Amino acid sequence: MIKKFKRIVIKIGSNSIVDSKTKKIKSKWLDKLCKDIAQLHKTKKIIVVCSGAIALGSKSITKSVIRKLEDKQAAASIGQIELAYQWRSKLKKFKINVSQILLTLEDSEIRRRYLNARNTIQSLQNKNIIPIINENDTVATEEIRYGDNDKLAARVAQMIGADLLVLMSDVDGLYEKNPKKIKNTKKISEIYKIDKKIEKLAKSQTSELGSGGMTTKIMAAKICSDNGCTTVITNSNKNNPITSISIKNSTFFYPSNSKNSSKKKWLLNHLSPSGSFIIDEGARRAILKN
Repeated sequence: MIKKFKRIVIKIGSNSIVDSKTKKIKSKWLDKLCKDIAQLHKTKKIIVVCSGAIALGSKSITKSVIRKLEDKQAAASIGQIELAYQWRSKLKKFKINVSQILLTLEDSEIRRRYLNARNTIQSLQNKNIIPIINENDTVATEEIRYGDNDKLAARVAQMIGADLLVLMSDVDGLYEKNPKKIKNTKKISEIYKIDKKIEKLAKSQTSELGSGGMTTKIMAAKICSDNGCTTVITNSNKNNPITSISIKNSTFFYPSNSKNSSKKKWLLNHLSPSGSFIIDEGARRAILKN
C-alpha cells in the first residue's frame, strides 16, 4: 500500500515506543521499526515525529503520576536525551545518520519560522539524513496541556510536501465504536471525507500514555487531506510496523482536491488562528461587494 508514496512522515506515539509499566524504550520493537525505515530510506524521503520524552523521563522525577507542569517539562528534558540516543544507535546499524529537531506548534504558525524549519528539513533530506522531530516540551507549555504530536506531524507533512502521513498508535484504525469497550465492532478501512459523523466516532477512543487520542488523529488527517496528503492510522504492534501496512490492518484517509496555493493551505490549517487587521475605505467597499 505504501510503495507508491515518495515522501513519508512517520509519527510514533508514546504508547508505541515506551513500555507503560517500566517507562523504558521498547527496544526490540524499535529494532523492527528501524529495519522497515532503513528499507524505505533507500528510495524514499523519511521523516520521523516521535513522542515519548515525558514518559521516558518521568521515572527520574517521581514514582507516581506527574501532575505539575514544571515536572512534566523537567521529565521531557531528561527523556529527550534518551530518545535521541536510541534513534541514533538503532539507525546507525543501517549506516543511517539522524538529526534532532525540537519544534513547537508556534514554529509552524509563524511564517518565517515555518519556512526556516522547512529549509532545515529539506537540507537534511538532501544529505540523506533522517530528522527525528519532537515537540519542545521544555518550553511549550500549551503543547503539554493541550497539544500532541499528531497535529505537529500533520504540519510537518504539510511543510515538506509529504504525500503520506503514518500515525502509529495502539489501535489499528478508526472503529464505529470504541474497540476497547465493545468487542467485534467494525473498523472503517477507507475514508474519503472527514465529516461530523467521522469526528463524532473519534471522541471516545483514547490511549494510556498518549495525550492526543483518536480525535487529534482525525484533526491531523483533516490537515493532510487539505494538502493532498494521504493519512493512515495503524497499530504499531506488528512484525513489520510500516511495510506491512494495508487496508485490512489500518484506516486510510484520502486527500481532497484542494487547489489552494501552499501559502493559503498554510493559513487555512492554522491551529490557533487569531489577530486583527485594519483596512482603508476602498478595501471596505470591495469587501462589502464580495
